Order: sequence, then structure tokens, then C-alpha cells
Amino acid sequence: MSFRHIERRAFVVALGGASACWLAARAQTSNRPPLIAFMSLVAPERNARLMDGFVQGLRHFNLVEPRDFELALRSAYGQLDRATSLAQEVIDLRPDVILATATPAVVSLRALSKTVPIVCPLLADPVHLGLVASMSHPGSNVTGILFRTEGLVGKQLEIALQLVPHANRVGFLVDVAGSVVIDRQELEHANRNFGVELLIREVRVPDDLDAAFRALANSGVQALVVQTDPMFFNERERISSLAAATRLPAVYAFREHVDVGGLISYGVNLAECFGSAASYVVRILKGSKAGDLPVEFPTKLELIINLKAAKALGIIVPPTLLATADDAIE
Repeated sequence: MSFRHIERRAFVVALGGASACWLAARAQTSNRPPLIAFMSLVAPERNARLMDGFVQGLRHFNLVEPRDFELALRSAYGQLDRATSLAQEVIDLRPDVILATATPAVVSLRALSKTVPIVCPLLADPVHLGLVASMSHPGSNVTGILFRTEGLVGKQLEIALQLVPHANRVGFLVDVAGSVVIDRQELEHANRNFGVELLIREVRVPDDLDAAFRALANSGVQALVVQTDPMFFNERERISSLAAATRLPAVYAFREHVDVGGLISYGVNLAECFGSAASYVVRILKGSKAGDLPVEFPTKLELIINLKAAKALGIIVPPTLLATADDAIE
């Protein structure tokens, strides 16, 4: 995966040494290093690889904990109804900058503070949500990485139909408590090109998942698109197991779903998004305003296929999909 960084390599090299020196000087004058708050909606162990991507990103700038910064982790453990109270807890820490792992976390934080810098490695629809004024000039206390691009959900539907070409009924699993509404709108718009029957199945809490999959299977759905959502990410083993048990070929947004038995994913590389977010944090700690740092766009999306899962479902992956896959798990 690559991002549109302006002279990124040169920037990393130049800023790395300077940042370490500047932060060391700051720590001496303020008696403490800068505090980075890490607000996660999923359990820390579910985010370990992504947190590591962020920390490794900071190390590219020669910043290490605790010498150059303090890191305070706060998690909702997959309970999205805790986002507001958790956001207040994070704000009360008085951090120098917040890394909010997903858009719903940013929405909760932004409702409480218009000044504390917030960096999100997984922004979705930030203009429509009022989080930024524009992608090129956010003009607020929010910036970060745009993890979804226009047409992404439509492409996931197309992949589902490539895997199951005879399908005339496709399910869409939605978390109405925390998902991005535009995903549903885009899927319905994209379906004008395919003309299949879409069955939207809404859930609110993890306990709804079993009934949702039973309902999808009983309704004759032949393939499934799983919306990008923190709760679904947190419950990814459970969802992949339910999809296998109900024999529903499912398309996801992230490879983490495929790594635990899911069939196929198409979307950004999460660890790289978190690594890229580190450059925002460093620039903000050096004095840049979040509102002056443009939101970045992914320039490459990755396709990951679990061939073992495909075999178990009796699916022959089309050669065209295999040829374009970034990874095929045997």
C-alpha cells in the first residue's frame, strides 16, 4: 500500500532526528514528555498489530516511549455505547494529541472538544459528518487517513458476484449503532449496475449476530457483504465462523477478517494506515495544527483471499481474482 506523501522518504529522514531533539528539549522544560492518548473502540488485544504499526511509525522518526512521549491507552472493548463516556475520559487526560482509531471515536471526541488535536487512521466521510471542512484543508482539530474511497462498497459487491456468479440475492450486514450510513447508500447505488436483490440485515450488539446470520441464511441469501465497523472488527472470529456455519460467502474490508478464516477482503492495509498516522502526530507535536494537515487518501487497496475457506464453501475462485490478489492464504 502507498499513500500520497510529498517527498515522504525525505520528510521522514529530515523530521526524525529533529523531532527527537525537539521533544527531548520540550520534556526538559515541561518536566514531562508529550502525552499521546490512544482511544480504541475495540479491545486492545484485537488492535495489537495496529497499535504496533503506530508505534513503529513513531520509531521511524526516532521517537520511543518513555523517553520522547507517554502513551495512554483507553478502550471501549467493542462496546460502542461506551464511546461518549470513554471520550470524556480521554479528554480529561489533557493529552497533547489523540489518536482515535475509528470515525465513531472521532465523532464522540469532537463533540467534547474543538481544540485538542485528533488524528484518525480510519476516517470515513469526515466532511459529511462535519469533522473537517475539506480533505485538503480540514480547518478543525481533526485530520488523518481516509480509509474508504468512493465506490469501495460497490467493488466489494462486485467481488461477491464474481465469487458467486449465479447469485441473485446478496445480504449486507450492518451495525446501525456505529457504522457509516454512506456505505449503505453507496451499495444500493452500485447495485443499479448489477440488479440483484439486496437484503439488509441490521444488528446493534454482538448478541444480535447469531440471529442475523440465521435470518440471512433462511432468506436465501447466496453471498454477503460485511460492512466496515468496529464491532464487526472486534467480533471477526465469530463472524467468520457464522459465515462458514451458514455457508455464506462473505466479503470483508480488512485482511484481519481473512486471517481468522474469512473468505475474502478488499480494502486498505490497516497497519500501514496506523503507521502513516504517526507522521501526523509527530507534526502536531512539533507545532503544526491538525486543521492545516490534509487528509490523506489511499492510492492502493489490497485484495486478500483465503483459499482454504473457498474450498470449504465449494467456491472456485476466478483466475482473474487470483491474478490480482495481493495475498492468497492456503
